[in-house]
Amino acid sequence: MHRQWQGRGLVVLAINIDEPRDTVAAWVRRTRISMPVLLDPGGQVTSAYGVTATPTAFIVGRDGRLVARVIGARPWTSEDGRALFERLLQTR
Repeated sequence: MHRQWQGRGLVVLAINIDEPRDTVAAWVRRTRISMPVLLDPGGQVTSAYGVTATPTAFIVGRDGRLVARVIGARPWTSEDGRALFERLLQTR
C-alpha cells in the first residue's frame, strides 16, 4: 500500500519496539519493505500512544485527526481495506 499510494499522499510508518537497530535493519533488508521504520528503544512512543498490543495501527486523516485506532492484524490489502484508504485519500 505504501508503494502504491505514497504518490497520492498515503504515509505509512512502522515503529519497532525495543529491538536493536541491527536486527531491525536486517529485517528491513530481508523483507524489502519501502516504508520508513522508526525505532522506539525505550518505549516512549508506545507509552505515549497507549499501545498495549501489537500490531496497533493509527489511521490519521489528511486534517491530522485520528480516524481509527485498530488493535490486531487486519487485511489492509483486501478489497474493503483498499476501499477505506481510497476514500481517505479522496477526502480533502
